[in-house]
Amino acid sequence: MRIDPGASLTAKERWADYISLTFKSPDIARQAAPGQFLMVKVATGTHPLLRRPFSIHSRDDASISLFFKVAGEGTALLAEKKPGETLDILGPLGRGFDLALGAGNRRAAVAPALAVGGGRGIAPLTFLASELAAAGRPLKILYGGRTASDLPLRDRFTTAGFDLACSTDDGTFGFKGLVTDLLKNELNTAQPASAIYACGPEPMLRTIAGMAAAAGIPAQLSLESHMGCGFGACWGCVKKIRRDGAESWVKVCEDGPVFPAEEVVWP
Repeated sequence: MRIDPGASLTAKERWADYISLTFKSPDIARQAAPGQFLMVKVATGTHPLLRRPFSIHSRDDASISLFFKVAGEGTALLAEKKPGETLDILGPLGRGFDLALGAGNRRAAVAPALAVGGGRGIAPLTFLASELAAAGRPLKILYGGRTASDLPLRDRFTTAGFDLACSTDDGTFGFKGLVTDLLKNELNTAQPASAIYACGPEPMLRTIAGMAAAAGIPAQLSLESHMGCGFGACWGCVKKIRRDGAESWVKVCEDGPVFPAEEVVWP
């Protein structure tokens, strides 16, 4: 974990309320793993006081990208940043995805791992997809949104050569229905998934956890949570987890944000 108070913003893209920011931070970029996150100071003053958590969307040897949707004061301030400005960031933080999840089962040689993202939940799955592809694992991305405008990264995935299937609740692009319906169709094929990775709204993740359990497929979920510090000091992001038959409260920032699907206790 490092603090970089002068990460230089080098590129910005915007699709309505969706934003991608790329900035140089070589030390943090080299340490980053898929599923980890950063705590970002969104303003130079004291308001808002607390940093905001953002999944690491992608990285190379020197740079990191974030992808987010404007949803409140913090993200609105961050969305106004321009190339040439700097960011004060802390990271990489948390426990990320297991790239070898399901790799030892009989399906792994032919059945793809599935990366399932709902809306802005696609953010950490881009980094994950790149790392899985580099490791030679078959992969398919399932990308869902309420409408076509909630799928701004779809062309980027296609251009990069990923196997992609999209869904929209209103049918304006791809499969008409929820991304969990799209996942159900995938699991009903002759060669279902070797593993499932997912990030998105909690109802979506809860459904995916049940589907993975019923199909006997290992799954990992990246959970969203409000965070005060990002490194386990404040106990502001607790989640109930079940391990070895016992339930306990753990910190999403420190023990997660990625958890095995079977460990998550849903409210």
